[in-house]
Amino acid sequence: MTDQSNVRIVAIGASAGGLAALEQFLAHAPADGGLAYVVVQHLAPTGKALLSELLQRATAMSVHEARHGELIKPNSVYVIPPNTEIRVIRNRLQLANPAERRGLRLPVNVLFSSLASARGENAIGVVLSGMGSDGTLGLQAIKAVGGLTVAQTPESAEFDSMPKSAIAAGCVDIKDTPEALSARILAYVEQVQDLALSDAESRPSKSESAALHAITRLLKKRTRHDFSLYRASTLCRRMERRLAIHGLNSLAEYADFLKHNPQEVDLLFNEILIGVTDFFRDPDVWQHLVDVALPELLGKKSTGPDLRVWCVGCSTGEEAYSLAMAITEVMSKQSRRFKLQIFASDLNPDAIASARRGQYPLSIESSVSAPRLARFFSRHDTYYEIKKSIRDQVLFAQHDVILDAPFTKLDLISCRNLLIYFDPHLQQRLLPLFHYSLRPEGLLLLGSAEGIGRLSHLFTPAHPKLRLFRRQGHAYARRPDFLLHSYPPISGIATETDVKTPAPPSQSTDSLQAAADRLLLQVYAPAAVVLNRDADIVYISGRTGNYLEPAAGKANWNIHAMARDGLRRPLAKAIEQAATGTAPINLHGLEVRTNGGVQRLDVTVQALQEPANLRGLTIVVFRDVADPITESVSKKGKGSQATALGQKHYQDEIQALREESRTHREEAQDAHEELQSTNEELQSTNEELTTSKEEMQSMNEELQTINSELQSKLDDLMLAQSDMQNVLNIVEIAILFLDKDLNVRRFTDRAAGIISLRESDIGRPLSDLTTKLDYPDLQHDARETLRKLKPTEKQVQSSDQHWFETRIMPYRRLDDVIDGVVITLVDVTRAKELEKPLRDE
Repeated sequence: MTDQSNVRIVAIGASAGGLAALEQFLAHAPADGGLAYVVVQHLAPTGKALLSELLQRATAMSVHEARHGELIKPNSVYVIPPNTEIRVIRNRLQLANPAERRGLRLPVNVLFSSLASARGENAIGVVLSGMGSDGTLGLQAIKAVGGLTVAQTPESAEFDSMPKSAIAAGCVDIKDTPEALSARILAYVEQVQDLALSDAESRPSKSESAALHAITRLLKKRTRHDFSLYRASTLCRRMERRLAIHGLNSLAEYADFLKHNPQEVDLLFNEILIGVTDFFRDPDVWQHLVDVALPELLGKKSTGPDLRVWCVGCSTGEEAYSLAMAITEVMSKQSRRFKLQIFASDLNPDAIASARRGQYPLSIESSVSAPRLARFFSRHDTYYEIKKSIRDQVLFAQHDVILDAPFTKLDLISCRNLLIYFDPHLQQRLLPLFHYSLRPEGLLLLGSAEGIGRLSHLFTPAHPKLRLFRRQGHAYARRPDFLLHSYPPISGIATETDVKTPAPPSQSTDSLQAAADRLLLQVYAPAAVVLNRDADIVYISGRTGNYLEPAAGKANWNIHAMARDGLRRPLAKAIEQAATGTAPINLHGLEVRTNGGVQRLDVTVQALQEPANLRGLTIVVFRDVADPITESVSKKGKGSQATALGQKHYQDEIQALREESRTHREEAQDAHEELQSTNEELQSTNEELTTSKEEMQSMNEELQTINSELQSKLDDLMLAQSDMQNVLNIVEIAILFLDKDLNVRRFTDRAAGIISLRESDIGRPLSDLTTKLDYPDLQHDARETLRKLKPTEKQVQSSDQHWFETRIMPYRRLDDVIDGVVITLVDVTRAKELEKPLRDE
């Protein structure tokens, strides 16, 4: 007996023009392939759908409309009923009324998203012909969990909008014609099953190791990220799906394929980065955090008003938002308040973009409690959205934990189910890095299959079973060269070649003037920097430490980030003015706060036009105009004077800033009100147009579907009519069909020879026709048959001496309604001739 939980489900979405594509797809799908197919077609919400009947003709598999709660079985096709949404919940189908009004429904997305949640990497989604973009978001959900995504080639689709939208989103693994897709899906499934039967943890052979090394080199060359220290078994499992998609049998073949298809390297990169995550995953861990660990952490915290958390490998953001919600709940129960800042990082830019949107399917109701949904989410028709109060507490960034500098001064690090992808050597280098990033008594949360290994001198277990550890103060991690040793060495494929230092010119060719000029520039010229168009420093002359200082965090050479207090605002304004003209901008008497006091200086900013190789750059020159005014009130008796000067300067600057701010605020308020009014009008108009467009598009798709169904039925009727006409012409009986008014409805060729009939006589009354029969009561008998509903039989002779058995019967329709009469004329002349001698005897 087949295990229903292992049945592979293929979800198929189509719209306008989808009937033909569905028929082609199912006609080439083997009836014993072991797959189950769930079909969603945009249907009119009213009336009976004929889709299941039409598709049954294309396949030997069982095809029927889906029923609520029905168990999904292999080698079966389930068709969506009209005016419903269909979902896959575990191994059964769930039907529900549409949440959106007509014109805004996206039933394909609903099915695909539910299949992604129910089957994960075993999900398969197919988008066929149709208008609009329904199915794209659903395919992205399937792609995110490692499932197979398939689309019809736009060239083969009658309406290409749906396939084009999915392909443009970059979430399609296989593109082909409908008749070829079924075979490719089956081949993929068979190959994945064969690969799964092999030992995933077996040691790669020598040839496989060489191919794997070549693949990691290609990945690093194109993406900058080094996967050489990832577990080989993990990489091989992630590559299995790509091999199956392309029908390749070995890593060596795939390595060669990558060399000639750079875009496949990007797809493999995204494949490796696919993460499995959920809100409040492993409930026991979150319960302990909320009840014990976080209250203790906040109660003991004495390092300032900010609470800093790093979520490493955040994927699409569920883990980071779970931390924000949990910490918010804990803080609401305590008297102390902290400014929460969560840094959420991941290597995958697509996952980061999804996390920043903060939109999640309605299926999160199974993992997020109703109170949390009400408190932290806004519910929309097809998704939940994180509220702004939680979203603002999380900063998402693309970050490589192996190569990029870490976040520091942290109270909690969550790195769950990431270390399992790294080899032990890399794990032992990252854990000291986490120790360095944490504050004293900070917490480290790892995945259920992860641990600290032999680094127990850096962390002590806070709850070993839940993999929660507390930082210990240990000098090992504070060596001067710690960070240099923490990062793995970068392989040499992208190393830069050494630039040879040019030999200095010989003393004999160096003139006295050139030497003097160099000395003056190096010793006596004012400090200056050269900026590019983005205000990044590209050249420094002289000592600029009194004016500029590196910003904390990741290295940043932008002058706005490096300028000291008192210089940043006027310098930004001067750079903006200099960019619009050629004259130098001079700033006089600026006071910059330095480590030893307040430095007074002049600044000149000028956009460079000459020489040509400096065009587009900007030079900023700093000139000291007085000795620093120290802030100490006791230094050489000048403290009071310096304080007075400083206070007056600051008061003047504050007043000027207030005036400027008030003016800008009034202007901004006026502009904001005008823009808001215009925006509301445009938004209202746009919403009306969008609604009308979507409703028209939906109705058009439904009409296209109905038209396809009716056309198919019309073809059937024409065939049946041809069959009936041939039958009537073959039999040796003259038949005449009359309606209730005794007008000609249809006749056979044999009847046309007895009663003068042509095609143009259809619709003429029986009384207008001429006949060879000696039957003046024909019309009267026909009316009596209609009135009494009893057949009439007579033998009559024709003008050419033929005898006919005439039978008049009521014409009864399939719905048991009398709608005319049928007259049959059987030639009995031969019987009469044989009968006459017998009577004469």
